[in-house]
Amino acid sequence: MDTVTHGIVGALLGKGFFSDRHGRSAIVAATVGAMFPDVDVVAEVISRDPLSIIKYHRSITHSFIAMPFFAAGLAWLTRWIARRRGIEVPSQGVLTLIYIVAIASHIVLDGFTSFGTRMWLPISQERVAWDLLFIIDFAFSSLVLLPQVVAWVYRDREKWWGRAIRMWAIFSLGALAVWQLARSVGYPFRLEIVALASAILAVVFFMPARGNWGFGVSRSAWCRAGTYITAGYIVLCGISHHSAIQRVQKFAAENHIAVERLAAIPLPPSLLNWGGLIRANDGVYQSRLDLRSPDPPSFRFLADSPPDEFRARAMQLPEVRLYLSFARFPVIRTETDGSRHAVVFGEYRFVNPRRDRPQPFTFRVVFDSAGHVIEEGWQSNGLFLRRMRQIPLRPREGEKN
Repeated sequence: MDTVTHGIVGALLGKGFFSDRHGRSAIVAATVGAMFPDVDVVAEVISRDPLSIIKYHRSITHSFIAMPFFAAGLAWLTRWIARRRGIEVPSQGVLTLIYIVAIASHIVLDGFTSFGTRMWLPISQERVAWDLLFIIDFAFSSLVLLPQVVAWVYRDREKWWGRAIRMWAIFSLGALAVWQLARSVGYPFRLEIVALASAILAVVFFMPARGNWGFGVSRSAWCRAGTYITAGYIVLCGISHHSAIQRVQKFAAENHIAVERLAAIPLPPSLLNWGGLIRANDGVYQSRLDLRSPDPPSFRFLADSPPDEFRARAMQLPEVRLYLSFARFPVIRTETDGSRHAVVFGEYRFVNPRRDRPQPFTFRVVFDSAGHVIEEGWQSNGLFLRRMRQIPLRPREGEKN
């Protein structure tokens, strides 16, 4: 999940459950704590290792085992800064609790996505991925942001009308922008959905003014309600995921596929859209599932290339073994260009709607005719632009360095 949404979730929790007793500092701590685990991107930026995004991202800072230590350290740092600036903050114990709740929200929400989170490091390297939420889920982000905005709208009786008009317009334009973005990246939905969203937003922003009841609701109550509604949305995602998984399992059973693993991956724009994936022993079956359609899903098969000596050599490389610990649905293909032999691993868990570009997280190993590695790294021009890392040829037997 994106770091901004994590911060919004932290602010929601801080306002809903801690701010009444501990003030603004609790909101700041919850917001910072909810974003903190993504500090691991610094390691990716400064590292020269092309696989740093797999090695370092969503690792120890996303671990429940390390969480209490990070929380206690952040609480101590917060109190140290506050003392220097003369700011009153909660006790070490309370701040630690706030940071624990905030960091835990980050870990759990990342676990709901398909990227995978090593939430039990250093005990286990397993990537937990429950496949319930898309990495950038605009519906989820709206649910955690709206109660905070509504609380602000109804904080002042004299200003509520202007605030409600502005917020309704901004959120409606945001829905239109999401519609345009979805079309541009290959996930279109009907424009009528934008109109429906705008109508729902109008109810959210203006209905609380009827009978003036909205002015009597505290900010913490609005935010607690938003937390419960968001939890309900995740439950609905779980129900939809179960339905999508059943369709994938039914296809695999009816076609007698030797399944290594299968999944239903969330796709934009809504919880009714899923990607069906099956990894067989010779390739990957892939489909888009629309739970509104009663028709059985149609899968396309992406075959591996036949095994050869270069694929066998590639599978023994430590970088490839690390890559395969991350990839869940790789398609493995070999290509030959003169004396160069490439083994390409394309990860189909992440869909690139532009067919003229490689899959995101496509890893490539290039050998010379003697089987020596001459290049390896992320395929360039994919969704995640990574340049190939040049590997100098190792001296062959009988040659001098």
